[in-house]
Amino acid sequence: MGAWNEGRRDDPKPCRKQDNGLFEITARDGRARLGRLHTAHGVLETPALLPVINPNIRTIEPREMWDRYGIGALITNSYIIWKHDELKAKATADGVHALLDFPGVVMTDSGTFQSYIYGDVEVGVEQIVEFQNSIGVDIATMLDVFSRPDMTHAQVEACVDETLVRAGPSVATSGRTMLNGPIQGGLFRDLRTKSAKGMAAYDFAIHPIGGIVPVMEQHRYKDYAKIMLASLPYLPPQRPVHMFGCGHPMLFPMSIALGADLFDSAAYALFARDGRLLTPWGTERIESMVDWPILMPCVAYISPSEARAMPKDERTKLLARYNLEMTLSELSRCKQAIRDGTIWRLVERRSHQHPALREAFLWLSTRPQQAMMKLKMLDDLILNDRDAGRERGEEAGSWEEGWDWLVHAQESPRKGGEAWGGEDTFVRPHIVAARRQFIQRWEPSGIEGKGDDSVLIMHGSSGPWRERLSDIMARLTHHCPGLEVLILTPVGLVPYSLEDLNPFAHIDGPEWLWRRRPNLPWIRRELDRLFLGDRKIVTVDMFGDGIQARCMEALLEAGVVDGVDDTSASAVPLDRDGRDVAKSIVYRRLVSDKLTVLLNVDFADARRLLEDATFVVNRQGRVKNAKTKEGAHIASPRLGDGGLSITDDGAKALHKLRKMTPPSSLDPTFNLGPKGAGPAWIVVDDDAEPFVRQGRNVFHGFVLAVDPWIQPSQTCLIVNQKGELLGHGLANGTADEFCGFKKGIAVKTRGGISEEAP
Repeated sequence: MGAWNEGRRDDPKPCRKQDNGLFEITARDGRARLGRLHTAHGVLETPALLPVINPNIRTIEPREMWDRYGIGALITNSYIIWKHDELKAKATADGVHALLDFPGVVMTDSGTFQSYIYGDVEVGVEQIVEFQNSIGVDIATMLDVFSRPDMTHAQVEACVDETLVRAGPSVATSGRTMLNGPIQGGLFRDLRTKSAKGMAAYDFAIHPIGGIVPVMEQHRYKDYAKIMLASLPYLPPQRPVHMFGCGHPMLFPMSIALGADLFDSAAYALFARDGRLLTPWGTERIESMVDWPILMPCVAYISPSEARAMPKDERTKLLARYNLEMTLSELSRCKQAIRDGTIWRLVERRSHQHPALREAFLWLSTRPQQAMMKLKMLDDLILNDRDAGRERGEEAGSWEEGWDWLVHAQESPRKGGEAWGGEDTFVRPHIVAARRQFIQRWEPSGIEGKGDDSVLIMHGSSGPWRERLSDIMARLTHHCPGLEVLILTPVGLVPYSLEDLNPFAHIDGPEWLWRRRPNLPWIRRELDRLFLGDRKIVTVDMFGDGIQARCMEALLEAGVVDGVDDTSASAVPLDRDGRDVAKSIVYRRLVSDKLTVLLNVDFADARRLLEDATFVVNRQGRVKNAKTKEGAHIASPRLGDGGLSITDDGAKALHKLRKMTPPSSLDPTFNLGPKGAGPAWIVVDDDAEPFVRQGRNVFHGFVLAVDPWIQPSQTCLIVNQKGELLGHGLANGTADEFCGFKKGIAVKTRGGISEEAP
């Protein structure tokens, strides 16, 4: 193949001086995030791959990486440069960017990995940081102490303690250069957490997770996942996380879903020298290959046999480009999955492609012995996390705390269908988050009357349910005002009032998924969670025609109603006024339950707010707008995800319902909040107030306090320090993120509230 001679890409522009070292989130899917790291050599889009460049052996030239592949950052080893006089002299005189001929972001390692391979390095802690400063790197790395998987707890703890001792002098020496603060701790959860908490106290810019190369080399991916969940929840979220030494594309989806932002890869070149190809499912050898496993641009006009016939050096460069293109391709796939809200589904798919990766996924989502659990075990899976950890024989705290940290960051509800993926579907973090929120906040109607000792479970058909159930709901409301009507979905029971809520109503799957016969013991456990466990269960199949007749016949047979001549569509013993009253009650419940579940409004307050309310309803029976008895439009159910959008008047009404004092500080501790406390409040400083009143977004750095139950994409109220309402919008982070970030959008404001005249 001829030399590559395509045109050059423009050199990057430095970020604003005041932004240097800052990180912001631009899109997210749970803890997976797209971000921007601001540096003097451009703004690095994350997740990002940093190819490892050995200054002495350049399989692919750094300039080609910038121009041809659009790579914005790379990593080289400052210890190797320091140790070789010729490299050291050129780097000191001209800078590391000139040495490598690379205009983008340059990160350097400190020699820690060399100490792991060769035993020790001949450089001091402060000396290596000073050297990295002197050659103009963008991101330097302190000299930490590598811990191996075969070390004892005491040996690893000594490594962690020594690294913490070195942290202070390293940060002090780094000056204005961004500095990596690696997290060590081997395979010991408590030491990983200790290291994360200790390093978080220093002013590092990025936190690499160190000591994972031997874990990956042995395909111990479950341990890799454990290390992440024992470390990341305790790191400042405004600092990117770098998986030190991870460059195999098969690990990207899981790593990114768990919060990783940066990767570095020497594998693209090292594997190429051995005739090995990187793929999303593992490693392939070229020696007997007839066709490429995936056709990449660099091999579009050459076959594997022709590649094998090339001189070794030329073949190595070709395969290195193949590996690099494959790695970038998988990284791009992960980025799009974040934008689409499907990163966890990508993790599921990839987990089936390697047994060790599948083991890691099962550890993350459920205990291995329940991997093939039946639907009746769903409640144990989702709601008994702590017991699951103990019975599994693992460290309960590691799994529970890390899993909760992951779940708390999920957006719920979200738009789009939820593709059925078998048993794995139950433990997608956003589905777990939706169930937890619903179970904690929803309440039965509490209306006494016929049917108040029973529940009606509708099953057997996928949504939309409104079209076939709206008329029967009016009849049931009239005849059985105390009857709770719930729908059985593949991911749990949901009341009719939430019949269009994502994910419950948006499962895309085969018909048999909905046609499965109800499992009454499992249903009883679900009802126990909803404080309906002592009620009589009546089940009705929605499939096919005649649903109204079957429903009334089942209720008659169960003794819920008696003597009601209402068993067919033509027999309607309701006059027009009675029907209108019943429908109004149904509509009120459709909105009030969403206020309760999605906005954490007290159940009684929601009912009072909608007392004598009027509703704008379309031809399909969907509520479009809810208006108070005074005529104020307060909320509109959303079609795309079944959520609820509030208006300016709705924000004012919810603001008046607040019984708690405004939050007074930034506390990273997350919880779902006191039940009925209302939507989370965000307190902004005086400088932001006029802009929020104009409907402008709130940016990090202007937030003074936030309620701990804040969640991404959920409605929040924006107030000043006096507690006065300034506006409302959708939060763009979790409580810990509000505490740390100094750049980026904190709240996407949906409406500003003008200051009332005195």
